[in-house]
Amino acid sequence: MPGPATAGAIAFLAYVFDKYAAKNKRWRTKEGTLHMLELVGGWPGALLAQKIVRHKSRKEEFQTVFWATVILNCCAFGWLIAKTGSGFLQSLVALWT
Repeated sequence: MPGPATAGAIAFLAYVFDKYAAKNKRWRTKEGTLHMLELVGGWPGALLAQKIVRHKSRKEEFQTVFWATVILNCCAFGWLIAKTGSGFLQSLVALWT
């Protein structure tokens, strides 16, 4: 199962490829796809790409959704490492084994 670093790297590359496509009038990555990558843990890579290649960093509506995905991801992570979330994960693992 890929970890957060993998999700971040994939999100970073998706932003870079989308920036390249935008400059060259090619097929673009859907914003929903970029947001889904952020939501599954790729937001640090997405944020880095926004800073380095300056992609999607000025679009206000996109930034609103981006920061919402960051907050949701951080809340989910916090819940998962808390006692209740940890217990939930353990019961899921028990079901699969």
